[in-house]
Amino acid sequence: MKKKDISLVISLLLPVALFAQAPDTTINKRALFPGSGSSTVDTLTVPKDFVTEPGSFRQGKGAEVDTLDIQDGRLLLVLKDDHTWYYIKNFKRMESDSSFVKDWVPNSTNPYTAPLESLPLHNAIALVDSASRFVVPYQTKVFSRFGIRRGRRHQGVDLPLKTGTPVVAAFDGRVRASTYSKGYGNLVIIRHENGLETFYGHLSKREVEVGDWVRAGDEIGLGGSTGRSTGPHLHFETRYQGYAFDPEWIADYETGELRKNVFVLRRSYLDAHSRYTPESVDEEEEIYADEERIVEEEKRLAAERAAIRYHIVKNGESLSVIARKEGKSLNAVIKLNPGINPDKLSIGQKIRVN
Repeated sequence: MKKKDISLVISLLLPVALFAQAPDTTINKRALFPGSGSSTVDTLTVPKDFVTEPGSFRQGKGAEVDTLDIQDGRLLLVLKDDHTWYYIKNFKRMESDSSFVKDWVPNSTNPYTAPLESLPLHNAIALVDSASRFVVPYQTKVFSRFGIRRGRRHQGVDLPLKTGTPVVAAFDGRVRASTYSKGYGNLVIIRHENGLETFYGHLSKREVEVGDWVRAGDEIGLGGSTGRSTGPHLHFETRYQGYAFDPEWIADYETGELRKNVFVLRRSYLDAHSRYTPESVDEEEEIYADEERIVEEEKRLAAERAAIRYHIVKNGESLSVIARKEGKSLNAVIKLNPGINPDKLSIGQKIRVN
């Protein structure tokens, strides 16, 4: 071979040899959380001995190596070095969705104005799909349930925990509120693309800001006892169009498991007197009840509300004294007032007596 030809071959091969000897140790990755306040490009560190071959990935340990826009509009594809992949939400594309535009009022507890009567009698809501999941905000037995408590609406469930315990987002979504509220204390509200909002109250610390995008399982704060609270716990609410419904309809908080991938929300569930009933969720005819039966259920709840009577505690009255005055047994009055402490009544306190 001529000397000039050899020089040409060497000049062509030299860049390839140098590239093989000194592989790049980082791979640029699209920023997955626009609006989080960070403008730094997210990077993924790759082991020094990791080398890719054209068109394929060498068997690895599941490290993420790239995120691709698949032109779906709402999804991104995450590739891993063990030949697997999964979808994630394209939050940037979701910013303009009506779910994150309409009635979007930062740090408002309830920006919705639609009257209850205008909502559909039942609505099928997809809770998870191929690109999302559910993570219980904090796994434990429910301490105080949804409903009427001490004469007031208790619009969520109380999950006892130690101050400083991490609290995580239940579903993918965008933070609509991160503020201090007199009743809730440190409060985070996350709106989800299915129209639901989840509330996380009494936090000792908030770790997200309005506009942040979060994925299910992301830490959003630390548990505590701020606001109107008698001890450290997480107050967790689920709401639709500003109306609260029993969070136990969607999950078992002791096991951490979602009950259904698709939840059929009846309008009657948005009543404070309507609680989760385990015996009905396994019966399809109960869940997909016809509209006439749902209307009848709403009428029954309205009649129950109208018939409720309360006794206002006076000086020197005990719960047993009140029960005798009202012709009830002590146990019956306690059952009507979940969470009541019979030994600690206060003057002016409302006690339900029927």
